[in-house]
Amino acid sequence: MSTTTSARSRASKSARPAFRCSECGWTTSKWVGRCGECQTWGSVAEEGPASAGPRTTAVHPVRSTARPIGEIDVDSARAAPTGVAELDRVLGGGLVPGAVVLLAGEPGVGKSTLLLSVASNAARGVDGSEPRTVLYVTGEESAGQVRLRAERIGAVAPSLLLAAETDLATVLGHLEAADPALLVVDSVQTISSAEVDGAPGGVSQVREVAGALIAAAKERQVPVLLVGHVTKDGTVAGPRTLEHLVDVVCQFEGDRHSRLRMVRAIKNRFGPTDEVGCFDLSEAGIVGLSDPSGLFLSHLGAGVPGTCVTVTLEGRRPLALEIQSLVAPSPLANPRRATSGVESQRLAMILAVLHRHAGLRLADTDVYASTIGGARVTEPAADLATALAIVSARTGEALPAGTIAVGEVGLAGDLRPVTGLERRLTEAARLGFTRAVVPAGTSVTAPRGLRVAEARHIAEAVELASGGGDPARNRVQDAPAP
Repeated sequence: MSTTTSARSRASKSARPAFRCSECGWTTSKWVGRCGECQTWGSVAEEGPASAGPRTTAVHPVRSTARPIGEIDVDSARAAPTGVAELDRVLGGGLVPGAVVLLAGEPGVGKSTLLLSVASNAARGVDGSEPRTVLYVTGEESAGQVRLRAERIGAVAPSLLLAAETDLATVLGHLEAADPALLVVDSVQTISSAEVDGAPGGVSQVREVAGALIAAAKERQVPVLLVGHVTKDGTVAGPRTLEHLVDVVCQFEGDRHSRLRMVRAIKNRFGPTDEVGCFDLSEAGIVGLSDPSGLFLSHLGAGVPGTCVTVTLEGRRPLALEIQSLVAPSPLANPRRATSGVESQRLAMILAVLHRHAGLRLADTDVYASTIGGARVTEPAADLATALAIVSARTGEALPAGTIAVGEVGLAGDLRPVTGLERRLTEAARLGFTRAVVPAGTSVTAPRGLRVAEARHIAEAVELASGGGDPARNRVQDAPAP
């Protein structure tokens, strides 16, 4: 009797429903209002009975024997250019046969426009390649809407096939019938499978759809481009396993009120993850920007109070960026500290350092800091430029024309060296800047025509930036650039 009761108890426990978070895939045995992993409210829903225990898999005969690694053909793994140079820069040269690329971004940022351009280039045959058949599956828009966008950006091609489908079995049927050289799915959250319970975009549906498309891509050696949605905090929507299953995860970034768009690789099995591609999105389409530095500057060559230029590194690419600041008397007991493109915690630290180590009184003033062109500053190398812009706004005196500042500010007021300083100075000299304030002890060769002023402390940097300081510390390289 006790054995029967124990068996029923085990069966009852195994039949308990499982609850899963629709945002991150976290599971629990009982319902909770807030996910214990991603802390999202209202995302935990019942999925079905939990697994009954470990399962065994029968041994199947091997289809192809294992071969020595030196005999593996590498030509099939060569990347083919997409026709969009900035995207190739991020992917590591282009699309690898059988690779699955997930492109995630906010609504309206330009994901569909970019992939439609890539599909059109592949269908037409760019860079001397033969025209290929491309299948574009849209689940968010009708075929007519995609056709109108293709006409607007000039992406209509005879070999570009378009299908408006939301069923996974039908999509696989189109893939079987068309046998394309490239598959684009827009988006993975809108495709659903009749074999799996749950609404489209749910954890189980996204996992099933992604798994089926990845299996088809590997079997047919067809590159697949997937469009993915993002959550409120900017992460890829759906289960975390989606990012682990695909080969490349690219993040599409950009301010809604700016034309500048950036694509960076979060994960890349075929190339680097420190590259970034810059694009210009307009009504005529999306165009790659090989030299986007000018988009982040508004007063090149002119001295304006409250502004300072720095050079940031986006991956391996140096970008000149202008930081603006406004300091105004505050009628409030707690003055405002507002930022746009600059981290608020970093600004608070810089203000404290300027007050303590540079004697700059800012406790009774409102301080605003912003970047140009919708760019975001995340690296500490922009600390010195932010500090000098605040000092210039407070004193009302502009920095000398053609001045840039690069360096990290420490809590003790010291200036710390940054990585890639030589590349930053080379970019500054190319854009016509003539003077750079950098941390002392960098030991870099200044490009031709660029005067490098070294400072050890924030107070010394403020003096050097205003045109004073010891001229013996300024190093000028007049030899021709190699």
